[in-house]
Amino acid sequence: MTRKTKSNQAEPGFQIDAPRVQTSPVVFNSPHSGSVYDSTFQTSSRLDLHSLRRSEDCFVDELFATASSLGAPLMKARFPRAWLDVNREPFELDPDMFHDPLPPHVNTGSARVAGGLGTIPRIVSEGENIYQSTLSWSDADRRIHQYYMPYHEALRDLMTTTFKKFQTAILVDCHSMPSIAGLSGSGRPDIVLGDRHGTSCSSWIVRQLEEQLRAHGLKVSRNRPYAGGFITQKYGRPREDFHAVQIEINRSLYMNEKTLKKTRGFSRMQTLMLDVMSRFMARAADSTPPRSIAAE
Repeated sequence: MTRKTKSNQAEPGFQIDAPRVQTSPVVFNSPHSGSVYDSTFQTSSRLDLHSLRRSEDCFVDELFATASSLGAPLMKARFPRAWLDVNREPFELDPDMFHDPLPPHVNTGSARVAGGLGTIPRIVSEGENIYQSTLSWSDADRRIHQYYMPYHEALRDLMTTTFKKFQTAILVDCHSMPSIAGLSGSGRPDIVLGDRHGTSCSSWIVRQLEEQLRAHGLKVSRNRPYAGGFITQKYGRPREDFHAVQIEINRSLYMNEKTLKKTRGFSRMQTLMLDVMSRFMARAADSTPPRSIAAE
């Protein structure tokens, strides 16, 4: 498979596949499946394209591509996670990556920054350093204002529009995980559902997804080892009827993790997710907003 390469990032940094008519309060989001690599980025990196791509949630947007035909919008990043990660705070940056001082509003002390995985990552998922030399603050600021901010503005608008129509909005944040992630041996999960330990969405949402996934024979874990990232935390406000759940899919179910190519399992997983999405969206459309339930 060939990844797209651009001479610059002039095109929009995201795409929204909108349904003709939205019939469900669910919004799907794939923030890490972007595969348009800026040629300037590749030149500045000490890694080849294949190594950079190891940070991608390869094909996740395709696994959920039928969402719009079912009546729900699907938003997806076009730029790669190794270049800019929208599942972080807007300014989580490692000062050692820059040759000029960072302004006071930058969060330089988070655990994600310490691990090399800030808004502009220092490393790819294999732990290798991305850049040959240090960056300028102006470059980081440009990426964040021109791509990060518009991405979140559009996602906010999707959630707000959905809420106005259905009096509730449910974000399903779609990701993939390495097969080595999680528990050891037979306990290793196929799917991890993250709800920030019960704080980002109503319990029925995770329960419904878990039941449907288990019905397909998949091993499902909750919040271990992934409880949900910045997006799940930011958009999940269940007391206000805004809900967010993160889904992580084991990559070995549908792709070769070394070659980064689809396997025969891809079609099966795509069909499986179509069934899960369809049933979940039907349940969500029929559900009474949590505030009404609480008032009964």
